[in-house]
Amino acid sequence: MKPIAIIGAGGHSRVIQDCIKAQGKYSVRAILDDRFPKLKEVHGCIYADIDHARVLIEQEENLNFILAIGNNKVRNKFVLQLFKNSNISFATVIHPSAVISPSAKIGTGTVIMPNVVINADSKIGEHVILNTNCVIEHDNIIESYAHISPSATLTGTVHIGEGSHVGAGVTIIPNKKVGAWSTVGAGAVVIQNIPSNKLVVGVPAKLID
Repeated sequence: MKPIAIIGAGGHSRVIQDCIKAQGKYSVRAILDDRFPKLKEVHGCIYADIDHARVLIEQEENLNFILAIGNNKVRNKFVLQLFKNSNISFATVIHPSAVISPSAKIGTGTVIMPNVVINADSKIGEHVILNTNCVIEHDNIIESYAHISPSATLTGTVHIGEGSHVGAGVTIIPNKKVGAWSTVGAGAVVIQNIPSNKLVVGVPAKLID
């Protein structure tokens, strides 16, 4: 199996670790988080702070990374700052229970949780989180760093902008767009386009910020 280093050690990381184990493609070489100020190694797995990533990039061959951080802006920051100009490979972690169309395209660094459905000709960017049981219908576009939360449903030809967060249980009707870095609150029903950098909640979803 290929070695992988996980950045982040919180609850989201633990779910990703389960996905990695179920996928059976990677073995965890390191878990990096600033809660581990002192390096230690247990059963072949390194626990260290996030800056140790630079050491691993230089010393470990064929090492893949995955960002196990739920905050979209923080994931974006790590890629732009910690890994800028680094010769680094990001893994794509997919739980085996996910149902993915052969025509779907999935970017590197993306995590696809249990029971996710991705239907025909959908395009998923880099470092996206598709959380448990969400449905991505046909011809969707989900740009990089977005997070689709558990049990959200994106019907046909929905476009989610970079870094946007679609909350748990959200429904977005066909042909609608959520702009970049916006948030759709849990349980909302989106029936109109949402501008960038906005917060919407409710049924139907309305702007509150």
